[in-house]
Parts: sequence; structure tokens; C-alpha cells
Amino acid sequence: MRLLKYSFLLLFIAACNSPKAVYDYDQQVNFDRYNSYTIFPDLQTGLSQLDEARLLESIERQMQEKGFSDSSSPGIYVNVYTKKFQQDNRSRVGVGIGGGGGNVGVGVSGGIPLGQMDSYLELTFDFIDVENDALIWQAVVESSFDMNADPQKRQEKFDKIVTKALEGYPPKN
Repeated sequence: MRLLKYSFLLLFIAACNSPKAVYDYDQQVNFDRYNSYTIFPDLQTGLSQLDEARLLESIERQMQEKGFSDSSSPGIYVNVYTKKFQQDNRSRVGVGIGGGGGNVGVGVSGGIPLGQMDSYLELTFDFIDVENDALIWQAVVESSFDMNADPQKRQEKFDKIVTKALEGYPPKN
């Protein structure tokens, strides 16, 4: 019974930290015809050069695992852009003062935040049909991201994000 409780707690904690993805695609497209890709020529991810290189390495590895080959005459372009934001999930300590007498009472209180705000990264992955210049598939992945993490942790995080994004490709009709 104790093992079950700890397993449930561990699963809950792991689920809170995993990337979340939303997928969209063109229902008229036959995705089986695509087997080659290249990175969008005018890629502007919004990341630093080092993080962009980590992201591209993750994309290349995952695309090869999906059976795609990097080509100079590709079927699809892969474009990625990001948005960084912070969310206030901090705990607070409440402080208040009050007083009163008779039938009248007055009070003032406030919360003092503890810790830092959580940093998040939202990555949008676009697959664009080269021949028709049309967006055919898109994944938007939101994940917590430690901007002060060491390079290896950052690479691991990008690997998780790209894996989550490409779980939805090809779409299941």
C-alpha cells in the first residue's frame, strides 16, 4: 500500500513538470507522401545561438527517428519560433493587522511572495509544404524552462519538448 502511495505521488509530480502540447493539421493532406525535410531558410526562433543549436540538434535527431531525411529538395520545411513568459506560482506569507471595539472592526492584510517566478517557454513547430507553400501541421508545446540551467540540462529539456511535439506527427485521422 505504501508503494502505491509513493508511486502515485511520483507520477503526479512528474506529470506537473512534463511539456504540454496541442496539435493542429490540414485534414486534406496525405502525410504519408512526406519523407524529406529541411529547416526553414529564414529561421528565427527567438532563442540564443547556443539554445537554437540545441533545439536544432533535437529536431534533427527526432526527425531521423520518424524516418525523415534532411534534403536540399525537401517535401516540408520545419519552422520553429518561441515565446518566453513567466508565471507567478509562488507561495505567499500572509501578514495582517486589525483591531476593533464594540460592533466595529477594521483590518488590513497582504501577501509577501516567497521564491522566484516560474519561467516558461512556448515553442510553435510549423511543418510547411514546400511545393504549395502552405502550413500542413502545427504543434504548440508549453513547458517550464530553467533559464539558469547548465548546458546538459537545457539539451535534455529541448529533447523532451521536441519529443512531445513530434508525438502528434503524423496525425491520426
